[in-house]
Amino acid sequence: MLKIVGLVGSNADRSYNRLLLQAIKRRFKAKFRFEILEIKDVPMFNQSDDQSDSPAIQHLNERIENADGVIIATPEHNHTLPPALKSTLEWLSYKLHPFENKPVMVMGASYYNQGTSRSQLHLRQVLEAPGVGAHVFPGQEFLLGKVKEAFNEKDHLIDQRTIDYLELCLDKFVRFVKVNKAFEQKGPLPSEDLWATDSIESTIEGVDKSDPEWVEKAAELVGAAEGSDYVKLDRGILTVDQLNIFLRSMPMELTYADDNNQFLYYNRVRMGDDMLASRYEHQVGFSLAECHPESARKGAEYVIQQLRSGQTDVLRIPITHHGPDKYVVHNYQAMYYENGDYAGINEYILDFKPIVDFYLQKTGQSLVGGGDTSSGASDAGTDADSGASESGGGQVPATAEGAQPATDADSGASDTTSNTWDAAASDIDTQAAVDTSSGASEG
Repeated sequence: MLKIVGLVGSNADRSYNRLLLQAIKRRFKAKFRFEILEIKDVPMFNQSDDQSDSPAIQHLNERIENADGVIIATPEHNHTLPPALKSTLEWLSYKLHPFENKPVMVMGASYYNQGTSRSQLHLRQVLEAPGVGAHVFPGQEFLLGKVKEAFNEKDHLIDQRTIDYLELCLDKFVRFVKVNKAFEQKGPLPSEDLWATDSIESTIEGVDKSDPEWVEKAAELVGAAEGSDYVKLDRGILTVDQLNIFLRSMPMELTYADDNNQFLYYNRVRMGDDMLASRYEHQVGFSLAECHPESARKGAEYVIQQLRSGQTDVLRIPITHHGPDKYVVHNYQAMYYENGDYAGINEYILDFKPIVDFYLQKTGQSLVGGGDTSSGASDAGTDADSGASESGGGQVPATAEGAQPATDADSGASDTTSNTWDAAASDIDTQAAVDTSSGASEG
């Protein structure tokens, strides 16, 4: 998911532009991760008193530099942007340059009808100046006038047409950011260490990753909770037994590989080869290289590169070898830490056919194009990957029709399904699996 920061263009305690950004954060949190930044503590720019290293300026510099895009909400003071915002931009283009090549969307709220139109025009000129060098989102303007009437007593936007237009602008900005990311990508993505030779903060040291008793030995080493021990989660408290029961009851197969490319967990819904993607108890703890034969590693690396780099948040690959009574899809979902850094892959594997059958039965509808639920997608266009481009991007099959599929790019694929991962990766690559217009997931 994209990381976007919103910059409040006012240092006032009560700011409608702050309310506007807060409204975006509340209502559209499924579209991107959103952090609001303040300029209250930024000193007035003075070239003779360099404060580039001050905490307030360094904080803004770090957050903007690490974001995929920026939204600036500016008031209008005397037909232009306020001095506090201008001063902030001076500091961030003096010795620091976090806006360089950064996608930026401009918006604003004001008391009167024109909704900061003149301020936004001047702000665009500043952002495009040498030294700032932002990639300013063109065309779409969000001008919120008569702001005293725009929010209710809970500081929520009232008018649905305003909300709809704001969503339209944000959707287009998200696509602009993704296109910008693809354009700025220089050269091939870094290679992946599928052998998990490095360590991260959560790595359990002192146990060989390839040890078939890794779970038992690692649990003993760290004193892991088990059985009736309680675990405090972000919104609940469960025992380990309850967690296991809950996860095994999921109507899908779940697998977790961390950002060090170590296979750490799967929900054992069935045993070994009876699963849609074979998993074995002794594999947990393995590096992803050990989970895949050599012929499958290139495909596994490709999937991880796409997710780690932020090229997409999810890849979906249909697997055809299960027969006409199933439509099995492998979903590779990127996970993120609280600070927005990549945290690994949640692979969930699901047979969609029962869901499609239920929907058709309840609605009385049928698939078009001669397709049916026994054959999976109809020829007329079930989108085979995560989110085909809104501009009409094509389907992305994992393998050629009839080929033995290459299951499981991120955890323990069996040897019998490994011989086509290279072809799968090639198909995905040539047919633009990375959706730069709409993103794979909005969740």
